[in-house]
Amino acid sequence: MGIDSNTLQADVSSTPQTSFDLPLSTGSILEIHTVCLPPQKTTFQKLKHRLSEIFFPDDPLHRFKNQTFLRKVVLGFQYFFPILQWVPSYSFSTFRSDFISGLTIASLAIPQGISYAKLAKLPPIIGLYSSFVPPLIYSVLGSSRHLGVGPVSIASLVMGTMLSESVSYNQEQDLYLGLTFTATFFAGLFQASLGFVRLGFIIDFLSKATLVGFMAGAAVIVSLQQLKGLLGIVNFTKKMQIIPVMSSVFNHTNEWSWKTIVLGFSFLILLLIARLTSLKRPKLFWISAAAPLTSVIASTVLVFLLKSELQDVSIIGKLPDGLNPPSAKMLYFHGPHLGLAIRVGIVTGILSLTEGIAVGRTFAALQNYQVDGNKEMMAIGLMNMAGSCSSCYVTTGSFSRSAVNYNAGAKTAFSNIVMAGSVLVTMLFLMPLFYYTPNLVLAAIIITAVIGLIDYNAAFQLWKLDKLDFLACLCSFFGVLFISVPIGLAISVGVSVFKILLHVTRPNTMVLGNIPGTQIYQNISRYKNASTIPSFLIIGIESPIYFANSTYLQQRILRWVREEEERLQQKEENLKCVILDMTAVTAIDISGVDAMYELRKTLTNRSIQFVLVNPVGSVMEKLKHSEILDLLRTNQLYLTVGEAVSDISSSWKA
Repeated sequence: MGIDSNTLQADVSSTPQTSFDLPLSTGSILEIHTVCLPPQKTTFQKLKHRLSEIFFPDDPLHRFKNQTFLRKVVLGFQYFFPILQWVPSYSFSTFRSDFISGLTIASLAIPQGISYAKLAKLPPIIGLYSSFVPPLIYSVLGSSRHLGVGPVSIASLVMGTMLSESVSYNQEQDLYLGLTFTATFFAGLFQASLGFVRLGFIIDFLSKATLVGFMAGAAVIVSLQQLKGLLGIVNFTKKMQIIPVMSSVFNHTNEWSWKTIVLGFSFLILLLIARLTSLKRPKLFWISAAAPLTSVIASTVLVFLLKSELQDVSIIGKLPDGLNPPSAKMLYFHGPHLGLAIRVGIVTGILSLTEGIAVGRTFAALQNYQVDGNKEMMAIGLMNMAGSCSSCYVTTGSFSRSAVNYNAGAKTAFSNIVMAGSVLVTMLFLMPLFYYTPNLVLAAIIITAVIGLIDYNAAFQLWKLDKLDFLACLCSFFGVLFISVPIGLAISVGVSVFKILLHVTRPNTMVLGNIPGTQIYQNISRYKNASTIPSFLIIGIESPIYFANSTYLQQRILRWVREEEERLQQKEENLKCVILDMTAVTAIDISGVDAMYELRKTLTNRSIQFVLVNPVGSVMEKLKHSEILDLLRTNQLYLTVGEAVSDISSSWKA
């Protein structure tokens, strides 16, 4: 992208500051302005400003300005407990909307909770426990009005995959549960810590390209894993790669049950039809929301009535009833598996945090309100820490539940409280009704839920916009399919980081030319009517100049100079001046300063004038302290390219 050299990013002032006055040349059309240094600040002031920009870009304390002490106390409580913002003005009409929304998402959360717990290789009841305590805590601490909290497919898959590689639930149930709760504790601790120290930008390393590929790959793996339930296979592989999974499917054809296949695919088709109907007609959202619970009820009744004919259909069996049992004593803070719990906690914490914040911001944008990312991190983190002590595993905001919550007309987070209340009633009184629920319907529910994670349109858009992002997407997708979920994610993050390093170490440089009839200078390869100025080479840089790219920039600029000299020699002309437009150079370090010094020295030895244009305040300050400005004469530092060309051309004519 070209650089508008008339954009004034340096301070123009007549106040007495350290500056370099450039006299107006005779016959010059333009007034030549002064390039000023920024106002002097102490090291402490600079550090304070920098830390403020890094950690507090949203200025969270602005609401406390010019307020009385009592008002500040009230605002403080509202800041840490967002529930206090909407409770005082809560009305019956709002309650009615939230109540209906809460019941609607409960009909989705109950079957999903049971299904996702099995995906994490946990007892189904753990999924219901995780749909009770965390939503209550989030409703007090969370700032989103529409986020539906509970277990999610991706975090469940990753947790089950990573833990089962080292510990088998069937062989060591207590250890597996302890590691699950411990990983959940560390996930919450990590999330809350990021929010508390305001380091949420760390999760930005999971770019959209990475997540698109990762979620699509995970959705495929999850769906193929559910063939165990849909086909009635008993001895199924525990591996999560596509080749072992498909091999297990076709190597155990003798275990396939035609009754299970007919029932399973029938309910899968019904669920997919319900989902497609709601997608085409958003007003019928309640169809896809009610379909999972309806399928569970219908399949349970069918298996109960035909239990003599459907004896080979696998069922959930007895589920314990009652409230969440405490699990604080099961947390695993020592021993050989502690490292595993920490790794699983950090990975699932990052994934669930990314999903939760993205979902919250999506629906906040639709209703034109703000979601505080750092507060969301603390809310999600604290609810997971509390959940780990009450037999819950990692939870976050689910897109499917949030979409249903939004479409059902939720107004506040009270809908989560209603949902949690519905789950509580289920755990206390309705658990015996799930005894005959077949596993095949849970598999169908999981497939229907995760199929929406395959975003074809996003992948196509990545291909059109950025091929390197598309490569990261493919690496993530195939890494998950053929290697493993954690390694696939790591590969995609590595590609994304490589892209960042590539942009930093190999920044854009361009030759600028004048657009006729204006004082605007733009990229000559972008603007075909822009023309170069005889005897001038004007180069634009579009990045900070750091140790990582200073050598490259120096070499690239000298290459531009060599190519321009060769071009001018054919016309029997000479290159007299190189102008470096630093409008987009937002920062420079000592390596960058040294590169500027060496570049000036090289060009001077070749009798070529070296000129800097519009260095921003921080760059000017670094150049001043390095004394390189003392080496620049009065006609080597300008505010715009137009002023530089006009003044230097006039000096040559004088």
